Amino acid sequence: MPYHYLEDIGTADIAFEATGRDLPELFIAAAEATMNVMIDNLDAIESRETRQIELSDNKIDMLLFDFLQELIYFKDARRLLLRARKTQIDHKSEGYFLRATVAGEQLDDTRHQQRADVKAVTLHGFSVEKHGPPEAGWKARVLLDI
Repeated sequence: MPYHYLEDIGTADIAFEATGRDLPELFIAAAEATMNVMIDNLDAIESRETRQIELSDNKIDMLLFDFLQELIYFKDARRLLLRARKTQIDHKSEGYFLRATVAGEQLDDTRHQQRADVKAVTLHGFSVEKHGPPEAGWKARVLLDI
């Protein structure tokens, strides 16, 4: 599993670490972990609607932060549960650019087993870093406010 939940976090928070061999894989793992905090049975989310998310930031950690916030926004504002299907991250002199294809469907209380209502990603302890030798990949630490 490309993510695991961390213990000993406050009762109003859930933390996880996500890993990936590269940045696109890391972003997908973090998106899956975030959605899995909200919905217990991720496989029940059918790909009925597809959206493109395009974001940019001069820091890779803030790009991931914004991406996860976008998924939470869709859940809150549109009751739309979205899973990342494909991500592309480009790094240019002016910053990082994300293009993600996400797919999902409207929240259905009869089919989607809700776990927790994630309100936001917090900056407390939030990090994205390369870990180990260059071929080892990336790791993100995320704290969600529930």
